[in-house]
Amino acid sequence: MCKIIAVANPKGGVGKTTISVNLAASLAVFEKKTLLIDMDPSAACSVSLGFHGDNIRGDIFSLLGFSKSLEKSIHKTNLKNLHFIPAFIASYEAEEKIERLTYNMFLFRNILQNIIDQYDYIILDCPPYVRGMTAIALATANSVLIPVTGGHFSLTALSKMLTFIQLVRSKWNHNLDVEGIIFSMYEPNTRAWSITERKLFESLGKYISKTTIPKNTLFAESTYFGKPALLYDVKSKGTKAFLKLANEIMVKNNQCPVLDVTEEKDNNVLSFAVNIV
Repeated sequence: MCKIIAVANPKGGVGKTTISVNLAASLAVFEKKTLLIDMDPSAACSVSLGFHGDNIRGDIFSLLGFSKSLEKSIHKTNLKNLHFIPAFIASYEAEEKIERLTYNMFLFRNILQNIIDQYDYIILDCPPYVRGMTAIALATANSVLIPVTGGHFSLTALSKMLTFIQLVRSKWNHNLDVEGIIFSMYEPNTRAWSITERKLFESLGKYISKTTIPKNTLFAESTYFGKPALLYDVKSKGTKAFLKLANEIMVKNNQCPVLDVTEEKDNNVLSFAVNIV
């Protein structure tokens, strides 16, 4: 059964795209058939995987506008089990047209029904706001993975996100769940993170993911080469963190992982990842 996970937070700069790309790649490495969809007009997810205007046959916006088919919109990547639907906005007029299309909250859900049986996971990389593309993503998803960073503004955005999830549940998607709250750009033993962790564990402890994603320049570097982190440096701490996050999600969703990475078995994890990629 396919699990659709939206990666969303109305605050920019919290690592949504980094998490979307590298989680999808890690699930693919664990031999889960995965579809990553760029829902953000900024197309950062597309650039991170090396997709630009010249090598995009169809994208999420042409798909929603019925000018391109699903077959044309789905692209292969450098990972066998990872497919991708990019984003590409050619003009301001095109962006306005897409804004009107998102008024239909069930359009995207209906489109995905044609391919949902082909994948184990579909990951939706959402823009940093709750209207439009994020709204239709949440109306379609089974759950939401919410990245947070250390600081007061991130907590304020998290509160806004949780309020919006309640709205989506009440109006369009009664079964929408919180997949987890994940610490992104994590820097332990700093004052900002200490306060953030204390406040979150006091009120939302049951939703906080066991895995944390460290602050790591590797993620920014890998985007220059159009690759997820595990294809850029498989031995990095960032790569290992995403393999562990993928494992945590698979265990939570009863999709048995092919390798146990819940303990500190880094050498085995890296050996497996190298063999796959």
